[in-house]
Amino acid sequence: MSARMHLSAAQGSQQRADGERLAVAVEVLGLLADRTRLALLQRLGEGEADVGTLTEACGASRTSVSQHLARLRLAGLVTTRKEGRRVVYAVRHGHLRRLVDEALSVADHRIGRLPPHD
Repeated sequence: MSARMHLSAAQGSQQRADGERLAVAVEVLGLLADRTRLALLQRLGEGEADVGTLTEACGASRTSVSQHLARLRLAGLVTTRKEGRRVVYAVRHGHLRRLVDEALSVADHRIGRLPPHD
């Protein structure tokens, strides 16, 4: 295989990897683009919680909260563990917690008309 062909194959592989990466990012952002799920993730960013606590925190019905949590769990964004008869939920990793925090910071800046910064 010539060097040119090798580089071309590597670029094609990189483009596929970038495409997959972008697709997964779109999926994650799509899951965050729901008020209830964003509220759930915001509360879970503060620490573990059960469905009752999460229902109070986001103001949605218990059924709705359970359905949103199931969707987040299936997407791999939250984890669960049993504590007796209760199921306790947690954010899977800090990247997601920081993403939610940053989205809310952008909202704070827009609402408060604060200047942009890095």
